[in-house]
Amino acid sequence: MTEPTAILYGLPPAELAEIPAGAAQVSPLIPGSARLEDVAPGSLEAAILLAPPGTVERRYALALALRALRPGGRLTTLAPKDRGGSRLAKELAGFGCAVDEEARRHHRICATPRPEAPRGLEEAIAEGGPRHVDNLALCTQPGIFSWDRLDPGSALLLATLPPLRGRGADLGCGLGILARAVLASEAVTMLTCIDIDRRAVEMARRNLGDSRATVRWADLRTADPDLTKLDFVVMNPPFHDGGAEDRALGQSFIARAAASLRAGGALWLTANAHLPYERVLGEAFAEVTLRASANGYKVYEARR
Repeated sequence: MTEPTAILYGLPPAELAEIPAGAAQVSPLIPGSARLEDVAPGSLEAAILLAPPGTVERRYALALALRALRPGGRLTTLAPKDRGGSRLAKELAGFGCAVDEEARRHHRICATPRPEAPRGLEEAIAEGGPRHVDNLALCTQPGIFSWDRLDPGSALLLATLPPLRGRGADLGCGLGILARAVLASEAVTMLTCIDIDRRAVEMARRNLGDSRATVRWADLRTADPDLTKLDFVVMNPPFHDGGAEDRALGQSFIARAAASLRAGGALWLTANAHLPYERVLGEAFAEVTLRASANGYKVYEARR
């Protein structure tokens, strides 16, 4: 298999960025993509990035792309101006790039040749790479959901969750925080952990280290024939897609859980209190019980 000469990170609007034919997708949020970290230094002619919103995550991706380009290779990067786009030109200048910037359709678009000797790439790569966070006692990486703290929804679910039994799944497993608590019960025989973020999957594999756990990189909005007749599902579903609130995401997680459980199986769900999941739960499950409510979050137990 020939190595690509161009890469694409994310799915930028087609009218804002010209994508070279054969560009290899390298976004960690698109299952099946190549790893940007593994692209050989100096091997690319072009890189197109829909830059992520988080500063550390964005600089990490920009630095990896610049490292992968040959000197003079072309980097095009863009982002909505209120989600990191307004900072792109300055960040690229900090790496020693000569930047052409334009504004179109609420995005900032920056193009630059890779300089002969970029500055600060390894520092940005080290800052955005995997690390161990003491307060979580877990391996993690910037860009993953709640990468450096326990989010309050998960905390409430952990405080409410009883010991579970049998075969189950953690949908949207993140770093594996819920999965570790579930696996503390010796009565759990199997746990399938799934996340759309490759970085989360890699960290969860490090953090769990339990033969009963399988961690997979997948989009739960697509059918999964391997998830069937489970005894339980736990989840803290996302409700943002591309920075915008998307309640359909959580609803799709609920539908996937319902389709995966056996009759009588239980879903344990934590969610922001403002999200209207009660109707969807009531339609998909025979019995729905509010088990906890605190600090703007709710925990439901739903039985098939």
